[in-house]
Amino acid sequence: MRSLVITAPFRAEVAEVPDPVPGEGQVVVEVSHAGVCGTDLEIFSGQLPYFADGTASFPIRIGHEWCGHVVDAGSGVNPDWHGAFVTGDTQIGCGTCRHCRRGQHNICADRCEIGIRGGWHGALADRLLVPEPALFRLPAGLPPPAAAFAEPSGTAVRAVAVADVEAGQRVCVWGPGTIGLLVLQAARARGAIVDVVGTRPEQLDLARRLGAHRTYTPDTAPDGEHLVVVDATGAAGVPARTITQVDAGGVVVLIGVPGSAALSDARDVVLKDLRVIGILAGSAGLGSAIDLIAGGEITPEPLIGEVIRLDDVPRYLLDKGATYPSGATKTLVNLRLG
Repeated sequence: MRSLVITAPFRAEVAEVPDPVPGEGQVVVEVSHAGVCGTDLEIFSGQLPYFADGTASFPIRIGHEWCGHVVDAGSGVNPDWHGAFVTGDTQIGCGTCRHCRRGQHNICADRCEIGIRGGWHGALADRLLVPEPALFRLPAGLPPPAAAFAEPSGTAVRAVAVADVEAGQRVCVWGPGTIGLLVLQAARARGAIVDVVGTRPEQLDLARRLGAHRTYTPDTAPDGEHLVVVDATGAAGVPARTITQVDAGGVVVLIGVPGSAALSDARDVVLKDLRVIGILAGSAGLGSAIDLIAGGEITPEPLIGEVIRLDDVPRYLLDKGATYPSGATKTLVNLRLG
C-alpha cells in the first residue's frame, strides 16, 4: 500500500509500505479522509517534543485525524465491526498502569499515539491498524470530510466539559484555528455566549459566521468579562494573558502547547481563586463530539480550506501548511483520490 513517510526533518515522500496485518483484538481500516494539523507540521520540522524524550523518532508515518471503513480484523474482534464506518482514539494506552485503570489512557507513560508517538503508523496511508477498543462507530450518512473532524472535535468538547460551561456564561476562546473554532461551536452547543480572540481578520470573520458574539485582537480583549477562557493558540505569551483576563473564580483551559516555556504568575491564580486545567487529547470527548457533528451542532465544513491527494502532502508540508482567504483552517487528504 501507499503511505506518507517522513524520513527526516523537512523530508517526506509517498512510498510503498507493507499492508498492515491485524493481530488479536485489532482491525484494519481503509482510510477515507484524514486531516493535517499543527502537530503534523511539528513532526515534519522535527520540533515535536516527543523527539527529545525518545518516544518518537524518524522515519515516522503521520495522520491522527481520520475516518474510514473496517476491512479486516484479527482474532477476538466482534464481527459486527466488519464494514463499519469508523473513526478512532489517537491515544492507545498500555491498559494496565494506574492511569489506564482509571480511564486516563491519554497520559499513560507507555502509550502510543497513532501517527505521532511510540511507532504506531498513522492514517495518511491507504490502510490503518487500530485496536478494537479505540474504535468509534460513525453514522452511516455522515459525510467523510465532516467525520474526519471527530478527533479534534473531541478535544474541543472535552475542553468545554472540564470547564463546566453552562448556558448564558461568557466564554472567550483565544485562537481561531481549527481547535479554537471547534471550541466556539462546542461551547455554543451548551448555550454559552462565546467571544474569540485572534490576529487574522479572515479567521475572525469566520468565527463570527460560526456564531461568535464578539471578536477581538489580543490588545483589545477585555479583562474580567469571561468566566471561562480557553487558550487554543500554542503561543508562549497567551497562558499568562488568559489568567489576567479571566474573571475571579473562573476557569482557564489550556489546549495549545507552546514551543517555549510559558511563564505565568501563580499569585494571579491564587488571589483570583482560579482553576487552570490542561487538556491533552480528546479521548474522553470523542463520543460526544461525534453526536454533536451528526446533530449539526458542530459544523466542520466551513473550516475546510482544501481537499488534496496523498501525493500532494509532501509539497503541502514544505509550504508549512496553507492559509485560506475564507478563514478556513483545515486541509484534508482524500485517500481515495488517485
